[in-house]
Amino acid sequence: MNLTLNSKVALITGGSRGIGAAAVRMFVAAGAKVVFNYQAAKAPAEDLVRACGAENCRAVQSDLSTTEAAQQLVSSAIAAFGRLDILVANHGIWPPEDAPIERMSDEQWHRTIAVNLDSVFALVKHAVGQMKKQGAASSGSAAGHIVLVSSTAGQRGEAFHCDYAASKGALISMVKGLSTELARDRIHVNCVAPGWVATDMSAAALNDPPTREKVFRAIPLGRVGTPDEIAGPILFLCTPYAGFITGEVFNVNGGAVLVG
Repeated sequence: MNLTLNSKVALITGGSRGIGAAAVRMFVAAGAKVVFNYQAAKAPAEDLVRACGAENCRAVQSDLSTTEAAQQLVSSAIAAFGRLDILVANHGIWPPEDAPIERMSDEQWHRTIAVNLDSVFALVKHAVGQMKKQGAASSGSAAGHIVLVSSTAGQRGEAFHCDYAASKGALISMVKGLSTELARDRIHVNCVAPGWVATDMSAAALNDPPTREKVFRAIPLGRVGTPDEIAGPILFLCTPYAGFITGEVFNVNGGAVLVG
């Protein structure tokens, strides 16, 4: 099975590290032109561009905590390669400290929602506008692919992290509604839902022995995932092999969502 994305342009958020960086590498290897953003990790972002080739890959500094920043990032992707065929909303924050609801600050709640949900709304809004313009001039194949990265927490909740769970659950609802809304425009909208993955965001928790043991006990396969194991399904959902899939939640979490 040849997963090719020749002539496609993709915007991948949170692309400098972890799942995002793995996705950038896979999409470029599949023939796509890729624009990705980074917030502060400039050196890893520049290294990734060098590894993929500047003719295939561009990095844009963007703090996706506002809808305005999201709109500007979409515009930057279109300016870089002239079109936009794929949006992968992979960025997000997970405040690592447990926060009981009665002690969670308004500031934490609003920041998590702003980064994990509000900016995704704006990314999708402006990406869809571009995809519809392009789709009007073509027929037959998909006019666009959108993949939102949610979480097991978005399906079963997460104690002491209700801000994160609420934001990721909202992405799933967005996928279900947008998939039917945009089907007539031939824009496919799906979701990949990882569980625990070995990334910088989860490192603090996974490096704590009691927490690590608890995490592993809750995963039927007995380990955490790798960034490549999440990026692969994201890539698949943007290829013609997924041409009859929209509105789906693709669980990639070692079976963890089944035992929550």
